[in-house]
Amino acid sequence: MATSSPFGCEIVSPMRGLFRLPTARLRAVADSYCLAETIPFVLAHLACLAAVWTGVSAADLAIAAGLYALRMFGVTAGYHRYFSHRTFKTGRVFQFVLAFIAQSSAQRGILWWAANHRHHHRFSDTEEDVHSPVLRSFWHAHVGWIFTERYAKTELSAVPDLAKFPELVWLDRHPYLPAAVLGGAVLAAAGWSGLVVGFFWSTVAVWHATFAINSLAHVIGRRRYLTADQSRNNWWLALITFGEGWHNNHHHYQGAACQGFRWYEIDISYYLLKGLAAIGLVSDLRVPPAEVVRAEQRLGRAVIEKAAGQLAARFEAERIVADVRAALAERWAILTGGCSVEAARLELAHFLQGVHLPAMPTVAELKAQAAAMFVDTPAINDIVERARLRLIESVCEMALGRPVAAAAGT
Repeated sequence: MATSSPFGCEIVSPMRGLFRLPTARLRAVADSYCLAETIPFVLAHLACLAAVWTGVSAADLAIAAGLYALRMFGVTAGYHRYFSHRTFKTGRVFQFVLAFIAQSSAQRGILWWAANHRHHHRFSDTEEDVHSPVLRSFWHAHVGWIFTERYAKTELSAVPDLAKFPELVWLDRHPYLPAAVLGGAVLAAAGWSGLVVGFFWSTVAVWHATFAINSLAHVIGRRRYLTADQSRNNWWLALITFGEGWHNNHHHYQGAACQGFRWYEIDISYYLLKGLAAIGLVSDLRVPPAEVVRAEQRLGRAVIEKAAGQLAARFEAERIVADVRAALAERWAILTGGCSVEAARLELAHFLQGVHLPAMPTVAELKAQAAAMFVDTPAINDIVERARLRLIESVCEMALGRPVAAAAGT
């Protein structure tokens, strides 16, 4: 169930959702963790504690703040908006610079990051999602998935547009080189306290701010747009991630260089990109069309299907079957035993569309339930109609005890 937080955000249980897997299925698809891969991650956190011995100066904190800002921009504008979504253009030299800055955050290779992120968008909040807190645990979505054997290798087939650049492939094969170079430069310039506070503190902070988009931004916040997942807009995540917290906006329209769609939605990375565009380093910053911002465009089939499934699941097919059985009386035995599957399906579907049963929702009841479940969308009639057909499919299949053809064809 959804509740309200003190920040005025909707909070949804990470296990909420019609399409979550049964426990047994979750165990079956559980990924094997490579514990050796977690050692550098743990050591980086432990290194932060060395500040007890090195001390913390104002200069160290300034370095930490500067490196946080630089690398957060590298993550958001580089890893995400450019390499994963190609929402703007740049030259080959600055492309490499963006990749180097992004990888200095030690979030693995540029091709690995983009490939997994594209996979996430194709399967967001389904069982194939790389990091869904709706289907898996919060910690798996936040960081655990990174250390699974399943996602250890770079799927070059997912990023052919990037894999054609040998310098990017080379950088991807040396994922931690930029971070090591940056750490060494900080040590040489600011000593051990600069390394611990300036480099390691900012590295860990960038990690968890980035990871919070994968975990918290699918659990806490508000949904402006109807999408096929549980993505949410969260203002405080947007502040610490330079705009990534407008996550529902982004899942609604992935092709925009900006993720804040309204003037009041702060998007620091986009402001910086506009500055770079002014001096000619980047160009063609894509923005969402006006109809997309106003949610006036036609929703994709996947979004309508998922919403219809969620709506249909609010009504009990078993009760509808019981009503059908009682209404058909003697005809029921013939339909469930003496007719062909197709003939029985057609008759049941026709019957359900032409009669009102207590448990079978009317179109008006479906619309009322949809209005309570979903944000406002022009596709509400499409969702309601598809939910009604899915209910008929479910009732026919349950009544006949065997799979039947889609009721949409009736």
